[in-house]
Amino acid sequence: MRALRRGWHLVDVCGMALRYHVRGTGGPVCVVLPGGPGLSWEYMRMPALEQGMTVVYVEPLGSGASGRLPTHPYGYDRAFHARAVDRLLDHLGHPAVHLLGHGHGGRVAQYYALRRSERLAGLILHGSSPVGGPELEEESRHQFDRFVRRNQSHPALQTVIDAARLLPTLTDERLLTAAARRVFPALVAHYWGRREELSPLRAKVRLAYVSSRRADGTADPVDDRQALRSLRVPTLITAGSYDIVGGLRWGRELQSLIPHARLLVLAWSGHLGHVEEPERFADAVHDFVAATHPAPARLLAA
Repeated sequence: MRALRRGWHLVDVCGMALRYHVRGTGGPVCVVLPGGPGLSWEYMRMPALEQGMTVVYVEPLGSGASGRLPTHPYGYDRAFHARAVDRLLDHLGHPAVHLLGHGHGGRVAQYYALRRSERLAGLILHGSSPVGGPELEEESRHQFDRFVRRNQSHPALQTVIDAARLLPTLTDERLLTAAARRVFPALVAHYWGRREELSPLRAKVRLAYVSSRRADGTADPVDDRQALRSLRVPTLITAGSYDIVGGLRWGRELQSLIPHARLLVLAWSGHLGHVEEPERFADAVHDFVAATHPAPARLLAA
């Protein structure tokens, strides 16, 4: 049970150190994969969710304080991340965890669930999508245009637009982080109306230069539509009404594809519903976990 003591830990994955953080104590175990790829784990902190369960926040390989491949920034495709999740679950030693993936982390989580369903008590796809690549990018552009129209009179809007155009061209992590912070208002529903509340989180955002391409630089296509029809892991899907990345279109499509999946619509949220509507998000996840957890787990408190 040392692997689930509160604090940060390291586990060896293919000769690299994967760092993860444990918060909360007792109850079910929920492993959290952040998005990006390359976003720092801190933005995923969910204090309301940590009440009554053990939450394991992962720093995916290639980002944060975790190790990097010799082929960095390439090689971090979904198959690679799935191997890392498998090794982490071996290390945790818990018989059946709930796996929560956000954004890109959601696409990794659904990939893993399709291949190792026996290891999961439940799957939580938070702002995820059944596809990646051009189709996802086109929908995100459409939703970003809606954000622009909603906020066209705000004096800070042009800064967000300029940063969004610049972001895909950057490789320097200092510049990436600065651009991600400038784009941040587009990731939530009503940033300027909640600026005092949300600006501390915006200041903590960090973005590493990580590619989801394979080690040889070729693309790792993402289209899980057909495969998800056969998924047999209990699944909760969340979608923010104002999400420019994993919004209602994708949430509804995921629900239609995955047998018996539940959909939680966060009406006042963008891509960060766990921050924008924390109580509603946590209540839904707690209810889902309670309904799908096979048996109480005896975990060692810190």
